Amino acid sequence: MKTFQMGRRALLGAAMAFGLGGAAIADGHQVVDSIHFLIPGGAGGGWDGTARGTGEALTGAGLVGTASFENMSGGGGGKAIGYLIENAESNHGTLMVNSTPIVIRSLTGVFPHNFRDLTLVAGTIGDYAAMVVGKDSPINSMEELLAAYDADPNGTAIGGGSVPGGMDHLVAAMVMEAAGKDALGVKYIPYDAGGKAMAALLSGEIAALSTGFSEAVDLANAGEVKIIGVTAPERVDAAPDAMTMKEQGIDTEFVNWRGFFGAPGLPEDKVAMYQDALTKMYDTPEWETVRARNGWVNIHNNGDEFKAFLEDQEQVIGDLMKKLGFL
Repeated sequence: MKTFQMGRRALLGAAMAFGLGGAAIADGHQVVDSIHFLIPGGAGGGWDGTARGTGEALTGAGLVGTASFENMSGGGGGKAIGYLIENAESNHGTLMVNSTPIVIRSLTGVFPHNFRDLTLVAGTIGDYAAMVVGKDSPINSMEELLAAYDADPNGTAIGGGSVPGGMDHLVAAMVMEAAGKDALGVKYIPYDAGGKAMAALLSGEIAALSTGFSEAVDLANAGEVKIIGVTAPERVDAAPDAMTMKEQGIDTEFVNWRGFFGAPGLPEDKVAMYQDALTKMYDTPEWETVRARNGWVNIHNNGDEFKAFLEDQEQVIGDLMKKLGFL
């Protein structure tokens, strides 16, 4: 049986790093004068919320004097990456937010750069993935979903909110592959809106939905779905009754991380200051307010640990995309 493990070593390292960093309680001491946050997408998206929430916490806690924000949409995030690289020297006061798509979109050639072309500052938060079924579905576990799939593969479709080859599809394929199924045989149906995906669940057009954990928790709390599997290494407080994939014999982990990058050639002393501010941020009530409000999971990894995590994710996603015919 093939297993896909998304950054277990890096996740453990990140958890250790966070634990060690826990002693550095923020005391209101300003670490950085100002940060300009570059956001590769429009207002209201995940990148926007992450940058603005982080800036809110850092300035509110007194760790950063002032924060400014700039939205630069285009090219699936590629426009902002290109801008940061081409104007490196004038952007030493800038941090760009990004997430898993920087790995997926560089692999598929949506843009010519990848994370190695930037200065890796820190991964800060994550959102695990989840598999959910409708509230009235006869399926209550991954074992039962797999049994339904074995009985009728074509009639046991899995939906998601991303295009074929996008994150929700890759997570569904990764989970099914780790469960001993052929990822190529999984019928995946994309939806461009959550309401359409929910209608598909209720009508039986799809048997399950691959989605982000925080979205799954919101749907479960609203009584619309049952969470039958989470790609976390252990159960998450926001939904303590939701079993992990690993608990159910499916050896796979995945997290849609979000973190911050600097321009290439960013001086080491600047990198260290940014990392110090972000590390201390975790112990502030201002950050906990922002984190809880958004349902984020703290996943903190600096520099080399961040690089190891991204390289691991790139390898796993790349292998799977090749199998599925997207590379």
